[in-house]
Amino acid sequence: MYLLGEQPAYVDQLIARLQSLPAQFLQGLECSLPPIRVERTSDLEPELQPGNLYLIKDGLLHALIDGRPLFYLQEGDLLGLRQGIDLPHWQYSSDEPLELQPFCRAEVFRHIHADEQRQENFTQYLIGQAALLSDALARNKLPDIRPNTGFQYYAAGEELIHQGDDAEHVFVIIEGHAEAFVNDMKVGDVHKDEIFGAMAVFTQEKRSATVIASEPCTVMVIPKEQFLGLMNSNPRIAHSLIEGMARRIDLMNKEITALRRQVGDS
Repeated sequence: MYLLGEQPAYVDQLIARLQSLPAQFLQGLECSLPPIRVERTSDLEPELQPGNLYLIKDGLLHALIDGRPLFYLQEGDLLGLRQGIDLPHWQYSSDEPLELQPFCRAEVFRHIHADEQRQENFTQYLIGQAALLSDALARNKLPDIRPNTGFQYYAAGEELIHQGDDAEHVFVIIEGHAEAFVNDMKVGDVHKDEIFGAMAVFTQEKRSATVIASEPCTVMVIPKEQFLGLMNSNPRIAHSLIEGMARRIDLMNKEITALRRQVGDS
C-alpha cells in the first residue's frame, strides 16, 4: 500500500517491509484457484468473490473512497481482508493490466494460524497497514489538533512508556532497541518489530513497567481502540499475541528470580 503524495523516509521503509509480508505468511499454501487477469477496470469489485483473498501478482490498483483517490496497491499487496467489517465502501480501479492470485480466505487463515511465525508476520502486516493510515491522518491534520498517533522518535535514554501511566496506545519498534524496567530494575529487552504495551491495554490497568530507549528508536504508535478493534475482528490473532506475551512474562520472571538469587548469594 502506497499513500498518495510525498511520504517521509520512515513511511517508505515501513511500506517496503509490509510489501514483503503477504508472500511470507502465504508461503507453502497450495492454491487450486486460477489467476485472475484484468486488462483495465473502473471497478474491480465484480471480479472479486467474498470468500477469497487476492494477492496482487502484477499491476497497479487505485483505491478510492467516495470517488476520491486515497492510496494505491501494487505487487505483493493483499486484497479482501476488510470483508465483514462495517467500513466505508472502497472502489478499486486500474488503468493497466492486473494479475491477481486468489486464495480461499478460510484456508489462508488456517494456514497462518498453524505456524507461529506466520501469525507474527500477519499481525505485523495488519498493524502496519493501520499505522500507515493513522500516520497519514496525523500528518494531514492541523498542528493544534494533530493526534498523538502514527510514528514517533525517541533518543537513547528517553522513556517510551512510564510505569503507572494510563495505557492509551500499543507500540511497535520499527528501528532501534529498548529496555523494560520495573521499579528501576531491568526486566527485559524490547527488540525491533516487537509489539509492546499491549498487556495493559487488554487488562485496562496502569502500565506495569517503564520502557526506555537504549538507542535511537522509531516507534509505531497504535491507539488502543484501533488495536482492540483489530484484535476483536480476529480472535486468533489476539490469542497468539497473548501467548507471546505470556512467554515473555515467564522469561522475565525467571530472570528476576535469578537476579534475586545472585543478590542473596552475595
